[in-house]
Amino acid sequence: MPRARTAAPTAARDKLLTRDAAGRAVRRAQRRDERVVFTNGCFDVLHLGHVRSLEQARALGDRLVVGLNSDASVRRLKGSERPLVPARQRAEVLAALACVDWVVLFGHATPLALIRALRPDVLAKGGDWALDEIVGREDVEGWGGRVVRLRQVPGVRTTLLLRRARGTR
Repeated sequence: MPRARTAAPTAARDKLLTRDAAGRAVRRAQRRDERVVFTNGCFDVLHLGHVRSLEQARALGDRLVVGLNSDASVRRLKGSERPLVPARQRAEVLAALACVDWVVLFGHATPLALIRALRPDVLAKGGDWALDEIVGREDVEGWGGRVVRLRQVPGVRTTLLLRRARGTR
């Protein structure tokens, strides 16, 4: 009789960390003089704009931490019909990307508490955010870090894709 196989954790699943585990990973990386970059978002329907932003963010340092909004947080931000994809699935898809080192879920309206806990060297946010609107900017700059606005891919946004899919343009 064949033995039942136990699925080994995938590399993607290994990248899904709690806030505390992410804090330890970030501190270890920084002790090795690695520059840690933080970005965040809902990443409800992963698209080219997301991938390019994540690649840009990763290019700013040696490690990339992605703060991912929980389902409840996405609903508060985007409305009751979102997210389309549950947090665990969104997290695993993000973690499967080569440019992403760690993914951490957060449930607050903003990632400020997570940013403060991780103390990244670079805070990267989409170019649609004005510098003075980027949550955590003052903190990161206060401990000597950098804040970078990422280039956008014109016309590629989750809301636009969903409108097209629904035929509401």
